[in-house]
Amino acid sequence: MIDFQYIENDKLSNTEDLNLWINNVIKEEEMIIGELVYVLCNDEYLLKKNIQFLNHNTLTDVITFDYSENKIISGDILISTERVVENAKIFNVNYLTELHRVMVHGLLHLLGYKDKIEKDAIQCEKKKIII
Repeated sequence: MIDFQYIENDKLSNTEDLNLWINNVIKEEEMIIGELVYVLCNDEYLLKKNIQFLNHNTLTDVITFDYSENKIISGDILISTERVVENAKIFNVNYLTELHRVMVHGLLHLLGYKDKIEKDAIQCEKKKIII
């Protein structure tokens, strides 16, 4: 089950397409979807969570909380849409392209990829297929 929650954000209109895409990424990794929650929030909310849970006093675009067990992928993926807007400008892409990149980035962490390890970072980039 995939749930989308919104904190001071507009609702996404393409959640059916996103559900299909996310499920396909999980199946491709031979995993099973459990409970996955995407929280679209602002910088202030995500910064508070970053400080509270990770002791990082910095802005970020995504934080992933992993509750997965064995092959069942579950977790919360918190995304700052303000960071997504800024990143889209930096990378010269549209908002939805950047949002999708950040969404799959968080998901790949739940699937066991670590972007601090070079070979995993390369695999992550290959898997960031935009719907």
